Amino acid sequence: EMEVRILGAHNIEAREIRPASLLIDECLAMDAGGLTSALTLSQQEKVKAVMLSHCHFDHTRDLPILGFNAALWQGQIDVYAQQQTFDVLIPCLLDGRIYVNFLEYPSKDKPSLQLKTIKPYKREIIEGYSVLALPVKHSAPTVGYYVSSSQGKGVFYTGDTGPGLAGCWGHISPQLLITEVTAPNEFTDELARGGHLSALSLKEELVHFRQLKGYLPQVIAIHIVPLHEQKVKDEVAQVAKELETDVSLGYEDMKISL
Repeated sequence: EMEVRILGAHNIEAREIRPASLLIDECLAMDAGGLTSALTLSQQEKVKAVMLSHCHFDHTRDLPILGFNAALWQGQIDVYAQQQTFDVLIPCLLDGRIYVNFLEYPSKDKPSLQLKTIKPYKREIIEGYSVLALPVKHSAPTVGYYVSSSQGKGVFYTGDTGPGLAGCWGHISPQLLITEVTAPNEFTDELARGGHLSALSLKEELVHFRQLKGYLPQVIAIHIVPLHEQKVKDEVAQVAKELETDVSLGYEDMKISL
């Protein structure tokens, strides 16, 4: 059994909402927008690896805090991302100017954050899981992650993505798809230009998936603009009705067992 916990389901932070972050079986995180703010220190100590979809702040923000906390218990966390993502993150967040340099702290021999470059289409074993990074269309270089267990349970997290996921579908067969619906259908064209989905464009991606694979996984949408949440929820419910499948909005601390 695989447990996926949604730590952050929005694209901003307020008292009860957090930016995008997911946690698999308490040890493997995807994105770090709401990672430390969602977990106790003892829960953070169980996190062994973080996989970043792209460089944007709402997906990477908690890395320095996580690095500092890991130093408290002399831990080391592997951070996986594309090289283009590290090329932005190192000078902006991790070079010791805005905070401690966690690539060399508490020591160069055992820094609390250890960067590991991941390449699209190259399968990796991370904390016992099979991980496949697949490029998606966004305003910065972005990959989604397909994570599968030795028991064959699999989740695909797209990260931020615009239309055009068909290139991913042939590589994966997830039971769970966690993707994004940022804003209502009236903004579909504007969202696509920024590399995001509406419920309408998500429906088109799911139709392609079903045509190719013959089924649909459970689908959960996150990265929601809170001001539009009710409208997005209604539009996603309409997609679920039209496709006769399980499509819903994610929320903070939601747990899904596969």
